[in-house]
Amino acid sequence: MKLLGDSSSSLLLSLLLAQLHLLASAFPAHPRRIQTDFDKLTNQTRHLLKLTQDLLKNPVFATEIDHHRFKSLPAISSRVSDLTTLEFKPTLSQLYVDLKSFEHHFEWLNRTTRKQQHSSVPKLTDMISHIKSLIHSLQRQMTRAEAPRIPVPSPSLPPNPAFHWEVVQSSQELLQQFRLFCDWASRVFLTLKSRLPA
Repeated sequence: MKLLGDSSSSLLLSLLLAQLHLLASAFPAHPRRIQTDFDKLTNQTRHLLKLTQDLLKNPVFATEIDHHRFKSLPAISSRVSDLTTLEFKPTLSQLYVDLKSFEHHFEWLNRTTRKQQHSSVPKLTDMISHIKSLIHSLQRQMTRAEAPRIPVPSPSLPPNPAFHWEVVQSSQELLQQFRLFCDWASRVFLTLKSRLPA
């Protein structure tokens, strides 16, 4: 009789623990924690924006160039009106894809500059490291929000530059496009944060 009572108690406890797990997973993370996560995403993006702006102050980038070397860079939307129509999960997914694309392009540029032993883009390795860190933070937020993972297309990279000036042009084009992306992404993160429950 005692054995039966112990078995029933164990079964009941197991059922209660299972229900507790289901209830816990049904509710989102604490809103304050999510807001803190978005603050971190915004700060990381702003840091990358500042780093990009600092790199573009290099006198080697003083000449205006035609943007034509990179065909697969993300198209950056910069209209304020677009911020009002953003959907939470798809936006996180698209930002992830765009960041991965920039990561691939910067890694290509880093390999190119190392092969040719150019120093036209100082701190490039540091920038790639910060991009990877931002991607990691964004992945965590996507997991919490259950945002879908969109396949990242392989970038269409240009042929390796043969001359130093081509490296400079490629660097300038990529940095200018990334500056636009970081400015846009920081606004997006602030907009998404403003829609979170208080």
